[in-house]
Amino acid sequence: MNGLSAPDGKKPSFSSRDFLKFLIPSLIGIMFFIVPISSEEGFTIPVAFLSNLLIDWIGDYVPTLAVIMMGVSIFGSLLYFTARPAFISNSAYLSTLFSPTPFWFVMRVIGFIVGLLTLLVIGPEIITSDNTGGLLLNTLMPILFATFLFAGMLLPLLLNFGLLEFVGTLLMKVMRPLFRLPGRASLDSLASWVGDATIGILLTTKQYEEGYYTKREASIISTTFSVVSITFTIVVLQYMKLDAYFLQYYGAIVFSGLVAALIMPRIYPLVKKADTSYEKVELQPEEPVPSNVSLTKWALSQALNKSQSSKGAMATVKDGLKNVLDMWVGVLPVVMSVGTIALVIAEYTPFFTIIGKPFEPILMFLQVPEAAEAAQTMVVGFADMFLPAVLGSGIESELTRFVIATVSVTQLIYMSEVGGLLLGSKLPISFLDLVLIFLLRTFITLPIIVGIAHLVF
Repeated sequence: MNGLSAPDGKKPSFSSRDFLKFLIPSLIGIMFFIVPISSEEGFTIPVAFLSNLLIDWIGDYVPTLAVIMMGVSIFGSLLYFTARPAFISNSAYLSTLFSPTPFWFVMRVIGFIVGLLTLLVIGPEIITSDNTGGLLLNTLMPILFATFLFAGMLLPLLLNFGLLEFVGTLLMKVMRPLFRLPGRASLDSLASWVGDATIGILLTTKQYEEGYYTKREASIISTTFSVVSITFTIVVLQYMKLDAYFLQYYGAIVFSGLVAALIMPRIYPLVKKADTSYEKVELQPEEPVPSNVSLTKWALSQALNKSQSSKGAMATVKDGLKNVLDMWVGVLPVVMSVGTIALVIAEYTPFFTIIGKPFEPILMFLQVPEAAEAAQTMVVGFADMFLPAVLGSGIESELTRFVIATVSVTQLIYMSEVGGLLLGSKLPISFLDLVLIFLLRTFITLPIIVGIAHLVF
């Protein structure tokens, strides 16, 4: 270790133990979150694989468990607001967890009520049907519940032992000029791209709350790089009966997604987000590389400094449990409430058909067959990412189905999962922001995807 320079400029005092503390947890974290593995459904990552195993094991009980956690979020908040018991008031973590703003408390209440009605199959069918509350509680909640458990417990492996510092420092000269992001965002982006949107948002949220991202940076990462998993893209393609075009399809997703990632951070609303930290922490600035130290040595030095200050195994487990509870209590009821509202609008009103009309002349100009039928699919994805595939699966033109499948994935923002997660988090993103980002991503990626579709078909 003698060739390294410590981050504070002093002579380093790193031991072999510090190096192993960095290397072993980081490699395990990479294995769980980033390295793809083969499964029966295709390629996935171990965290998602473990989540699926848990769903297979206890999936029938998860809707009940999810509603119980929603009830805990309401009971804990009411207890804190009224009795102020010492075990909550004296805990910075619990007092934050159970003290949402009035608006988000109401959303938690709505989520719990909707979840309970759907679980017991009582009340209006408009809420409990398989296309609205039932879709969320019985299909989405098991995925979120299991993913939050494993991702939350294992996230400290990526966050606490120097991996982000190492990768981030190496990619400083790439991420900053291209995407206006610090280097450490590269790992968030990779975990989201290879893994799952919920994992990426969870990772970004934790770093934002710890002061490693500004409001602008956290907003960019969570709305630009939190893409759906490879597995889900395959599901969409299979549903659209376009299995034979996977390489062209995923290539179009990657290319159009990168173009959007270059443009979105430079335009409203993301460009207007403040370059300030989360209010409860101080910003942790990215240190420049000293002129007399190589980039690789500086990256390793940053990583070892982090591993040196990391706490023991019990502290890591405790951090993981906090992550899980954060998501189970704080996010599940919000996803249930916001997602159900969006799906009710999509299923029982002509709202998305009406607002999709402006896309009809655009699709006709781009020479997309069956433009009228495809137009509403350009906006219905805001409610749920799978709805465009559902509505567009009957279209005869393979070119049009290809466009619908690809656009639905690159839009990224959908209220039944990502939108609800973002609004339920502490990230500085409003509902209006989500609407604008969704539309802008659609306008940016649509002509690119249509151009690729014309080349393919």
